[in-house]
Amino acid sequence: MADTHSALVQGAGKNAFKQLRLDAVSRQFGGANALDKLSLTIERGEFIALLGPSGCGKSTALNCMAGLLPLTGGSIWLDEQRIDTLPPEKRGFGMVFQNYALFPHLSVSRNVGFGLKMRGVAAGEIDRRVAAALDTVQLQAHAHKLPGQLSGGQQQRVAIARAIVIEPPLILMDEPLSNLDAKLRIEMRSEIRRIHRAQGCSTVYVTHDQDEALAMADRVVVMKLGVVQQVGTPQQVFARPATLDIARFMGYRNVLPVRLVQSSGVGVTLEGPHGVRLEGSAMQPLTSGAAMVAIRPDEIVIGEGPNAFAGTVETAEYGGREWLLQVRTAFDDLLFVRTAQVAAPGDRIMLTAPADRVLVYAPERQEA
Repeated sequence: MADTHSALVQGAGKNAFKQLRLDAVSRQFGGANALDKLSLTIERGEFIALLGPSGCGKSTALNCMAGLLPLTGGSIWLDEQRIDTLPPEKRGFGMVFQNYALFPHLSVSRNVGFGLKMRGVAAGEIDRRVAAALDTVQLQAHAHKLPGQLSGGQQQRVAIARAIVIEPPLILMDEPLSNLDAKLRIEMRSEIRRIHRAQGCSTVYVTHDQDEALAMADRVVVMKLGVVQQVGTPQQVFARPATLDIARFMGYRNVLPVRLVQSSGVGVTLEGPHGVRLEGSAMQPLTSGAAMVAIRPDEIVIGEGPNAFAGTVETAEYGGREWLLQVRTAFDDLLFVRTAQVAAPGDRIMLTAPADRVLVYAPERQEA
């Protein structure tokens, strides 16, 4: 029965795969939960980003899917087949590592074909599939070079080709762009997404970079301390972070204590120091008068309007198309404002923020 099971997984291919399901997957190290009851269903063709800071459990989750770490609780299913009991080589997944993990003494084509050779695939079939994989990653002209003769971006393409050549139902990527420079990272984001669409398989992509997650994923899974905090589309996670921690991680640099004055469903009226009044949108149930406001720097506008309050510019940094201002306001704190309008230190300005972009959360001590 085990051999039949293994054959089903290895031979599933991208067309047979419908769904990967993680059911309360947990992993402990020395009694501490690195991953705590992660439940997630990944559909065929989806691009999922596991997002969070170092130590949040995202790489642990990926290694559990790959079979590099045994579970201490829960199960993993590929369609109706349970696979967490199988060793990595029997799961049939493609893996792309942060450091490429290429064999320096083997040519590009032999690196790409290594997994097929280990599986006993016939030489003619290996040649055909390696050629197709190199065509997909646009490295045909480099087939006979050694990895050391390639740029970092080209080496990463070789690692991707090696992952897709086995025609896996799922490709797992662990921070694959972190060793590349900023320009190349942006180029490789588009390239990985293109390859994902061309292959038609599912991709699980680990990153600490919110820009990568937002640009590439169909759904983003935000994690903290081994626990999933939010699962949603990039638009949902960006515009409606579920917690204050997620808001901070997604670039809501302005976090201010306020007092709840009135609530009518999602819409709330708030009061800050010195009588400053704001209208906002509640992201969590508010059970007391205390609350916290989160606003992105690029959603604060210079000028008169709703939610207006005055401030004095303390610093102004030029960033090319826009300025990053630090403005002292009646909140007795510095607000960060990103704007195309020119302002200089000492300028007295009025600031406004749309009520639907003034996100309101429970005080941090009340967060789960």
